[in-house]
Amino acid sequence: MKLAITGKGGVGKTTLASALSKIYSENGYSVIAVDVDPDANFAEALGFSDDEIDNITPISHLKELISERTGAEVGTVGGMFSLNPKVDDVPERFVLKKEDIRLLVMGTVEAGGIGCICPESAFVRRLLQHLVIERDEVVILDMEAGIEHLGRATAKYVDALLVVIEPGKRSSQTARAIKKLAAEIGIEKVYGVMNRFTQNEQVEIIKATIPDLPILGVIGDYNDVRAADLSGSTVWSVAPDYMKDVTEIWRKLKSAS
Repeated sequence: MKLAITGKGGVGKTTLASALSKIYSENGYSVIAVDVDPDANFAEALGFSDDEIDNITPISHLKELISERTGAEVGTVGGMFSLNPKVDDVPERFVLKKEDIRLLVMGTVEAGGIGCICPESAFVRRLLQHLVIERDEVVILDMEAGIEHLGRATAKYVDALLVVIEPGKRSSQTARAIKKLAAEIGIEKVYGVMNRFTQNEQVEIIKATIPDLPILGVIGDYNDVRAADLSGSTVWSVAPDYMKDVTEIWRKLKSAS
């Protein structure tokens, strides 16, 4: 299973990504969690300590390796470099492990963003292709609001895109935009996950604004989740009701795929 999880900033997508990573690992799957969000906090959600997080080197910052593999100096834009660099050894060399979950942090590409024509962009994009297309583990991608990172060559191999939605018009507007973009780049299975909903009427109001987006499940608004964020705890260690809701979503996802 290859999952990409996205949504407007602050809707809880990283918490959901961490919870799904834990559920898959507890059910015997080998899991690679991939932080593709420039505002990287997947490591914290997975329970890494502050010291461990401080020592993480994002993939896009591996200047010597990227220069060696692409044949171009990092930080340059344009010019000649390999668009298909060797990356198959990168996961084993640079993953960080927490219990049974392995983490890769992609990092930002400073020379104009992930879409720039530069060695860092080519390397990160090729690594994403390798993870999604050529690996047999469960891969869970914690994306930013856009999904341009995936590109057409990778997107069609993603088994499902989960769009996290909270009560509010801006969140549903973002979900509509993501659904449209996903269709344009070839992602066939796109599902909404409604997070922090406390009333059925809230659910129905938001559903009415995105009628063409199938809703995979609804997660309640739990104080335990906020407490986990404040304390730096994992959500599965302190928020059993949240995990129960996500487990139900996981079951539906398995049935739908």
